[in-house]
Amino acid sequence: KVKAQIEEKEGKTFDVFTAVEFKTQLVAGTNYFIKVHVGNEEFMHLRVFKSLPHENEQLSLHSYQGSKKKHDELAYF
Repeated sequence: KVKAQIEEKEGKTFDVFTAVEFKTQLVAGTNYFIKVHVGNEEFMHLRVFKSLPHENEQLSLHSYQGSKKKHDELAYF
């Protein structure tokens, strides 16, 4: 659901965009930290926010880190 948001920010499209790991953090909603395979040996770490159900908001890309590798630890950022 956030692929279009990251493609817009990066100014390119990803043929491969597969989540391989995630962690959550409960706040006033939920932060999802997601490791995404974007092709070859490249990965990105995404921070996606999901609001509380009664707020009826879309998932939003909060921030991301590029140039990650498969074995880089998925940490809170």
